[in-house]
Order: sequence, then structure tokens, then C-alpha cells
Amino acid sequence: MTKETRSFERVNKIIQKYEGKRSSLIAILQEVQEEYRYLPEEILTYIATAMDISPATVYGVATFYAQFSLAPKGKYVIRVCDGTACHVRGSAGIREAIEKKLDFGKGKNTTDDLLFTLEMVSCLGACGLAPVMMVGDQVYGQMTPEKVDEILDEIIKKEGASA
Repeated sequence: MTKETRSFERVNKIIQKYEGKRSSLIAILQEVQEEYRYLPEEILTYIATAMDISPATVYGVATFYAQFSLAPKGKYVIRVCDGTACHVRGSAGIREAIEKKLDFGKGKNTTDDLLFTLEMVSCLGACGLAPVMMVGDQVYGQMTPEKVDEILDEIIKKEGASA
């Protein structure tokens, strides 16, 4: 059995869970993205075919909502707040520390090993802790470049131990 077949089997199970209802397209895309960490183009086409929806409709939904990504994301998504409070308190320095530590290539926001993705966001809703970053669901406040190194070193160490 090929990897592609297995992939479509998982997608089929997600579609079947929602009985293939068009009204469940967003929920289906959310679960598929959770499975793959992004929405591969061939999977979007497959979903369209399996649900008898035009590929343009599925692609339109996937590109309309900011929660969906058509590019691979890392296992750890790092979100750095660049809202007013965080910006004034140095979020640019936090972003620079992350980029330096993880050695992102020019114009890239995901590491080659797909371990980390960096996203700048408008607000994380923790202005009193500015500057703020999140790694997954964990919020880190009053960030400094040194704290960035400590947090990322801990994750890298943990991942190295599990590899």
C-alpha cells in the first residue's frame, strides 16, 4: 500500500465522519489540516472529488480563512505578537532572536526539518505580558532574546531525545 493510498484513507475517514455534508467542509478542512499540519493541494482536489464539490470552491474556502495553510508548517508553530503593546516593548527583537536561533532561510518562515514555523500575529490578547510569544498553546510573556534561546533550546533538546 502506498503512502498516497494511506493518506486518502485518512481523509476518507474524516469525510465519512461528517457524512460528506457540504456544510461540514470547514470542519473537514480543519481536521485534515490537523492531520497534515497544512492542506496539500492534492488532498484539496481529492476532497472536492469525494464530496462532489468544485475544486475552486474547496480551494476558495481554504484560502479565505486565515486558519488554513497551503504550505507545510512545523511541528511547533511559534507566534510572536506584534500588536501595539508588544511592538513598543520589543517584539521585533524577539522575532530576530527566533530567526537567528533557528536559521530561517531568506524569505522562509519554516525550518527545513519542519520542526518550527514562525508567524507574526496582530494580537495574542496578553498585552499586560508584552512582549508575548506562543509556542503551540503555551504562552510566554515578558520575552527577551535570552528567554527565546532558553525556550527553543529546551524544545530542541526534547526533540533530539525523542528522535
